[in-house]
Amino acid sequence: MALLRHQPPQHHRRRRRPGHAHAMANMGITLGTFVICWAGLTSGFGLYLQTRCARYLDRGRSSFFALSQITYPNAAVVFDGAIAIKCFGVGVSYLIIIGDLMPGVMKGFVADSGDAAAYLFERRFWVTAFMLVVIPLSFLRRLDSLKYTSVLALTAIAYLIVLVVYHFAAGDTLAEKGEVNFIKWQGIIPTLANFPVIVFAYTCHQNMFSILNEIKNPTHVRTTSVIVASIGTAASVYVLVAITGYLSYGNNVIGNIVAQYAPSVAATIARLAIVIMVGLSYPLQVHPCRASLDAVSRWHEMSELRFACLTTLIIILSYLVAMTVSSLDKVLAYVGSTGSTSISFILPGLFYYKISAPDSPHAQRLVKDEDDEVYDSAEEAGSPTEEGGLWRRDSWAQKVKGRQWRQALLRKLSLALAGYGVVVMVVCLVINTFFIVAH
Repeated sequence: MALLRHQPPQHHRRRRRPGHAHAMANMGITLGTFVICWAGLTSGFGLYLQTRCARYLDRGRSSFFALSQITYPNAAVVFDGAIAIKCFGVGVSYLIIIGDLMPGVMKGFVADSGDAAAYLFERRFWVTAFMLVVIPLSFLRRLDSLKYTSVLALTAIAYLIVLVVYHFAAGDTLAEKGEVNFIKWQGIIPTLANFPVIVFAYTCHQNMFSILNEIKNPTHVRTTSVIVASIGTAASVYVLVAITGYLSYGNNVIGNIVAQYAPSVAATIARLAIVIMVGLSYPLQVHPCRASLDAVSRWHEMSELRFACLTTLIIILSYLVAMTVSSLDKVLAYVGSTGSTSISFILPGLFYYKISAPDSPHAQRLVKDEDDEVYDSAEEAGSPTEEGGLWRRDSWAQKVKGRQWRQALLRKLSLALAGYGVVVMVVCLVINTFFIVAH
């Protein structure tokens, strides 16, 4: 579950960093809480559809490319190319954030900056330093190998949560507190402007297939439990931080609430925790980026040489971009709007709707296997006193009918999710054009 860690959205990275508390200030507590839960529900459903799609593929071979090969083969390269670009851009943005934050962190730890070496306050030094840390992590083949670094990142997140809740409980922000609205909102435009921040906070779908491939026994109950636990935990944390952060400062809360706290060792450690969280998320972007690049050109297991070459290429290019470019706001605004919505909503919905069609040979093969399993289980559960096995056949027929009804409903919901993703993409593109890039 730690590897289904949810990364920050790919928007407003530098000049504007609206967080959940700031979104709550624009939406009000009631609507803001509903939107956070709704975003978690739709993102979780996208993850669930990915687990259902994986059943139609060979065990351990699940990927967006493998699905597109049997659903939309002509667009397979486009899908994986978009995923690779999205993950690469997000990885670069993480390096840029590290370069932006670490000089400030050092100023918080060093009382007199004149006594410290000048390079400690240079963004390029910290980008290089963190690259040396994440390079070995990026060369790990399995996501499972990153579980310990994920635990460290989750510890950093836990510290941030404790800090926000502590300041709310201590009441040391009352002097700067503004109006608090439980129902009143700031209007449709501010609400829509903060909508992507909440929606994309749940994005982790690019790693879902890799996790399914690595789970030893990916049963329906087990994979669903992982999704429910991950999304449920994330939603609970987002609601807790949003409400306590908003109640601390009211409508005066800014996007990066940690920057609003009075200078202290605790606040400086919180900024360092953000850097650790972001830095350890970089390998989680390299993994799907590498897999997508490999799938674009070939469709078989990666050799060690090819694995090393692709990883080296991604690391070098992302490092060069992070060192030479100080802001990717405009590019990432569009990459996030298209890439994240596609991975989270559109592709899972379209893939499942296509592959589960009654006339699909893949669906027919899977249905036959499931019907055989249901019939066998019905026979095993039957009573030896029943004549002619009529009860067993009736039980089998009822189970098959129930499965067909559930599958039909799931297909309709998957198509609705894809349509919802298109709407989210349009909303985000409009917001990016008129409220971010234009400024």
